[in-house]
Amino acid sequence: MRKKSKIIAAIAAVFVVIGIGGLLWPIDGYIEAPGQADNLAQFVKIDGKTDNSKGRYNITSVYLSKANGLGYLQTLINPHLSFAKTADVTGGESSAVFAKVQNFYMQSAIASAEQVAFKKANQPITTTYQGIYVLNVTKDSHFKKSIQVGDTITAIDGHHFENADGFIKYLANKPKDIRVQIDYLRDGKAGNTSGDTIKLASSKSSEYPNGRSGIGIILTDNVTVKTTPTVTVDPGQIGGPSGGLMFTLQIYDQLTGDKLSRGRNISGTGTMNANGYVGEIGGIDKKVMAAKAAGSTVFFAPYVAPNAEILKYEEKHQTNYQLARQTAKKYAPNVKVVPVRTFDDAVNYLETGKIIQIVN
Repeated sequence: MRKKSKIIAAIAAVFVVIGIGGLLWPIDGYIEAPGQADNLAQFVKIDGKTDNSKGRYNITSVYLSKANGLGYLQTLINPHLSFAKTADVTGGESSAVFAKVQNFYMQSAIASAEQVAFKKANQPITTTYQGIYVLNVTKDSHFKKSIQVGDTITAIDGHHFENADGFIKYLANKPKDIRVQIDYLRDGKAGNTSGDTIKLASSKSSEYPNGRSGIGIILTDNVTVKTTPTVTVDPGQIGGPSGGLMFTLQIYDQLTGDKLSRGRNISGTGTMNANGYVGEIGGIDKKVMAAKAAGSTVFFAPYVAPNAEILKYEEKHQTNYQLARQTAKKYAPNVKVVPVRTFDDAVNYLETGKIIQIVN
């Protein structure tokens, strides 16, 4: 009996070890969790000076960690955690390329933030449009062997445009398999190559409902900015485009004398383009939780009017504003979620407390 008990105990121990090993074994994916709400004053300097006002603007983030069995099980019971496949997070790129792409997005967001803030403040600014950063080259692109992530495309068929839309429109209505010449910069050195156009899939865009032609790249703007006074931004390890709105608020308020924050702890998220429009992002529910942990009372959320077509593609089938408002109502009742379509909407709220008219 004693020998039999030892055998049973040994077998049980093996199963325990296997079970623990299974829980800790890495799986293909990431666990997304609330990150931090970092005070932007530590990242932004104007004429070498740091913002020392009582109020603060926070950039909110989502924390990514490599998934294992235990982490995945936690996402099933913790509403603030979620699981995403690696390909959905990185776009199929290596960790190094993914980090590089996120840095490009951040630099583009900062350039847009400076343009919008300085224009709003009526301060001198000069922009030079370099071209378009290559963030990804699709598998069906004829340029997949000649164009790399990180290249800046400066001209197509000798034509240089002043924004990404110009490049897109030049190619959009060309037939499939038309040869085009591409000029690019790689690590500061000029190069050129040629390849054929491809037909891209149709999208939600009303401008090209049946799809358009292109060269099969994912892109963002490469713009250099010179300002007076000089702005220095060091985002550290934070990447991606979603901090655009908050960087714009930080730069503008610091530039104009810190009149908007009025001692408030303000968080938010949203992309920013050079015309002042705020775009939607991912993981907004987790960013609301990060804002709550930082003691914020205001959270700016990108707003688009919901309809059945849009909601099919939205995270959890809710717009950014809907998901942020629902999260705050349930878990962060002291955080006021404010919908914004533009930078001016955010400034108007901070000045007057008035919220834009919305459709729920």
